[in-house]
Amino acid sequence: MPPNPEIRIAPAGVTVVAIGGNALLRGGPTATIAEQFEAARTLAGPLAELVAAGHRLVVTHGNGPQVGFIKRRSDLMADLAPELPSLDLDMCVADSQGSIGYILASTLAGHLKAVGHGDRVAALVTHTVVDPADPAFRRPTKPIGSFYDEETAGKLAARHGWQVAEDSGRGWRRVVPSPVPRRVVEQGAVAGLLAQGYVVIAGGGGGIPVVEAPDGTYEGVEAVIDKDATSARLATVLGARLLVITTGVEQVAVDYGRPAQRALGHVGATEARRHLAEGQFPAGSMGPKVEAALDYLDAAPSPDARVLVTSPAALPGAMRGSGGTWFVRDDAALPRRA
Repeated sequence: MPPNPEIRIAPAGVTVVAIGGNALLRGGPTATIAEQFEAARTLAGPLAELVAAGHRLVVTHGNGPQVGFIKRRSDLMADLAPELPSLDLDMCVADSQGSIGYILASTLAGHLKAVGHGDRVAALVTHTVVDPADPAFRRPTKPIGSFYDEETAGKLAARHGWQVAEDSGRGWRRVVPSPVPRRVVEQGAVAGLLAQGYVVIAGGGGGIPVVEAPDGTYEGVEAVIDKDATSARLATVLGARLLVITTGVEQVAVDYGRPAQRALGHVGATEARRHLAEGQFPAGSMGPKVEAALDYLDAAPSPDARVLVTSPAALPGAMRGSGGTWFVRDDAALPRRA
């Protein structure tokens, strides 16, 4: 029988840190494994600092570019070598979990040794249950893979049956369904490893998307789940007091890119919802992060739950009270320094 999704296992001091898939890439015309290792080494230092400060750490990660690369390789090989099995999106997500988990775990292990925590890090392959009737399956919105100009994207869409869309002014990309995460199947395993002192890498790429049959078995579906949404769900179930969402900017801003641009330091839930309703946080960029932050604040069992949104480089300073954007419940006090 699957775990009860309402059971909240709450090891003390749990923090969930969500790392974007784009954070591991420089965004140039080519993407290499070496640059992903380099980016992971940069991220490992701040993460190890959190562990040294007493946080029981769960690290989640996105896979938007990487899962698209994997799927594209599979599609290309189908033409060159038809005898090789083609990979559906659930298999591509599983593939990305293994490779990115390896990159993050192997680089983090050395930094953990440096702060006296050995190499106690475990990367889990995790499944996320979604609703087969989720309307997202009829309206693909999740961008994956490389950026293309509009003409190239159109040609690829016609050839492969893709749906494509413009992505936040950066180019055109393939878009796939992104259903709401209902439950991470391995959430009990994550809690158990946390209790034993492990840093846990889980929920990669939002989790392998599966639907649950009446007999309790799972079947993969064609989707890529938003990693911030899954991170918020995991943070709630684990009783985390802090959810960190890393992004490409040090602080969330309103009127972004305009003369009146203003960085946000400390934001209550009602103010954040107002900005979201006014269109300040677009769906293709900051919107999903703010929505995940609000979902977590609504459901988190801890009354002093907080969400920090900042860049990986600014994370250490933000945790010491300098920088970043902190989302809190309306009746919460200013965030304490971690």
